[in-house]
Amino acid sequence: MDTEEGPTSGGSGTDRMWHVGCITALLGLVALGLLGLWGLSEMEKGLDGYGQIEEAADGASGSVVDPLSPGTTARYEDGLKVTVSAPRRVSHGRAYSFTVTYENGTDRAISLGGSSADETASEYGPAPLVIRAGKPLDDYGPDDGSTSDWLNRLEAGTELLSRLAEGKSVTVPVRVTGSRKGMPITVEVAPPDDGSRESAYWQLTLD
Repeated sequence: MDTEEGPTSGGSGTDRMWHVGCITALLGLVALGLLGLWGLSEMEKGLDGYGQIEEAADGASGSVVDPLSPGTTARYEDGLKVTVSAPRRVSHGRAYSFTVTYENGTDRAISLGGSSADETASEYGPAPLVIRAGKPLDDYGPDDGSTSDWLNRLEAGTELLSRLAEGKSVTVPVRVTGSRKGMPITVEVAPPDDGSRESAYWQLTLD
């Protein structure tokens, strides 16, 4: 006598397991791919050095030949960020003020200055923070003989003597005078580092 076979669940169960296995394998491959990309990025940073500056939003490199503009942030590959604000005139005199802000996005406390305020801040360089008359490529100031005076140099240098903790920031107020309106001012930031950290340059104008 012929008998009628009912539906079985073996095929659908096998199909379900096969799909789960495929999805698991695919997710594993994606995870391995992402891990590989992260590893390549970290290796590239290691080869370049974590003290290199990433290209700024305005396209400038922050080098001595391609300085950053006021308000632009220099981002180092290890997470340190430095921003220099635009100068503004103080009252009706020849004095101007701006700020230099450091944000520690690294995974450790870092040093921003030297062993003393005098060694940390300079109008000539080299030093962790240099503010001088002229464009970055000017060795001896502007060709027209314009000069500047950093009024609170030692106070600014003192602000940078303490190590900056991970995730913290510090803003250093700067006051300068210029011998003429419209003259250029260079800000050079070179925080000390155990390895090698690039100097970042900004070119300001005392309007």
